[in-house]
Amino acid sequence: MPEQTNKMEHCIELCEECHGVCVETITHCLKIGGPHSEQDHIRLMWDCAEICALAADFMHRGSDFHARSCGLCAEICARCADDCARFDDDPIMQHCVEACRACAASCQEMSMLHA
Repeated sequence: MPEQTNKMEHCIELCEECHGVCVETITHCLKIGGPHSEQDHIRLMWDCAEICALAADFMHRGSDFHARSCGLCAEICARCADDCARFDDDPIMQHCVEACRACAASCQEMSMLHA
């Protein structure tokens, strides 16, 4: 059980980090404009930030629904990472890709461990 607790704590940290990175990246994208500020792109990053916060909250309080929220979080984070990856010459966008992929992997694992 301690290993699962450590994995959950790590997942919470990754969700909280991804939330912050997505929020900061949205601000970056809106400043740059152009393709960075396309409505679908901003909406996806916003969805990612919000689901990360929700998944972390569910895990913090031991919700019976945390595995399902983690599964959805993994899906949205993976999609967000793929979308941000198209801006391969922008280090801020690539930092978002890394945070989203790390969160997606951890949330996927949480969704399987506690399903």
